[in-house]
Amino acid sequence: MFNKNDFKLLMGFVLVAVALFIVVKVTQTSGSYAKVLVNGQEYGTYSLDKDTEVLIESDLGKNYMIIKDGKCYLEDADCPDKLCVLQGAIDKDGQSIICLPHLVVITIYSDEKSEYDSIAQ
Repeated sequence: MFNKNDFKLLMGFVLVAVALFIVVKVTQTSGSYAKVLVNGQEYGTYSLDKDTEVLIESDLGKNYMIIKDGKCYLEDADCPDKLCVLQGAIDKDGQSIICLPHLVVITIYSDEKSEYDSIAQ
């Protein structure tokens, strides 16, 4: 079924994937605040340093956001599939939780500038 070269190629892909995973985990910075957008409009910005409970309401529905111990997550939503609730907690710069039925996007941002920010300027 597999010959020796197929196995070597497969192991090469696995090693590259593991190396990329490690690089991403090591270089991720912790976030400072969560920005909430509803239908593309800013709904609010919330510090991850302060435990907070926020009811995000719009014409499309309700989402219940919790910030606790420096992590942000949706505890409940009245959307039909609740995939946003299943996404779990986020706390790293650039991570997002998205509730498509309610057009809610929660994104984590950091106050720190990464080395890539200076390159982009």
